[in-house]
Amino acid sequence: MSKIVSILTAPAPSAPMTSRTEVLAVPGRGLEGDRYFLGLGTFSPNPQKPDYEITLIEAEEVESFTLRTELPFSAEAARRNLVTSGVRLNGLAGSEFFVGNVRLRGIRLCEPCAYLARISHSQVLPELVHRGGLRAQILTEGWIRTGDVVARISS
Repeated sequence: MSKIVSILTAPAPSAPMTSRTEVLAVPGRGLEGDRYFLGLGTFSPNPQKPDYEITLIEAEEVESFTLRTELPFSAEAARRNLVTSGVRLNGLAGSEFFVGNVRLRGIRLCEPCAYLARISHSQVLPELVHRGGLRAQILTEGWIRTGDVVARISS
């Protein structure tokens, strides 16, 4: 089953990611309490852009990175908001989907960047290309909780 296994937010750009059991998703803003919701993210655009509202990464890709590189790496180190299991996020780019009762739209892949490489491992750049997750827009307000199902909306 495709589901959310972890929710992570950080109140400031350099703050550690904090695990939460639930978070309020707000269209046009992001996740309540997260650095991008507050307009403080390292790459916070002004005005806010839809692809900076919420990010997702597959738990399987985090684990695969550590197995391939033998380097310590975690979902917290990836600095994405939602950690999924059982869903290929690349397939949700350009599609609408639900996380629990919250409707999202996959905007584009969340590729690794030099900032992530600098604060974790340089190997994230080549190893997580097309595996670094998904940037999405929040279309409906609501609570996202660990264990919520991730489901593509049929067209």
